Amino acid sequence: MTAFRLSSRSLARLVGVHPRLVALVKEAAALTPVDFMVTEGLRTPQRQVALLRAGASRTRKSRHLTGHAVDVAALVDGQVRWDWPLYPRIAAAFKAAAVRQGTAIVWGGDWSTLRDGPHFELDRRVFP
Repeated sequence: MTAFRLSSRSLARLVGVHPRLVALVKEAAALTPVDFMVTEGLRTPQRQVALLRAGASRTRKSRHLTGHAVDVAALVDGQVRWDWPLYPRIAAAFKAAAVRQGTAIVWGGDWSTLRDGPHFELDRRVFP
């Protein structure tokens, strides 16, 4: 298995993200069988409102606003892919890293409504 590394672009998108989540993303990148890039970390209130209006979000209280969430995109042969089967494989790496680091996370793909495969956040019960 190839160990992947985050690009400088992905690392730049982690600026302002909670340090525990940054550490988790970095370890998940080394563990994942599917390469990924960080598409978004810390989000401004204006961006959140725009995403809400566009239907890409359903809340004004996104964990992205506080740096407690990231979104990723799967990369296959250097191309972004949104195929659902790729995301549980990435999530498995995030979950393994979370166990190793003792960091409680929530994967959007586990939500019963509005499943969000690219979304990972620190668990609100531990990281309010």
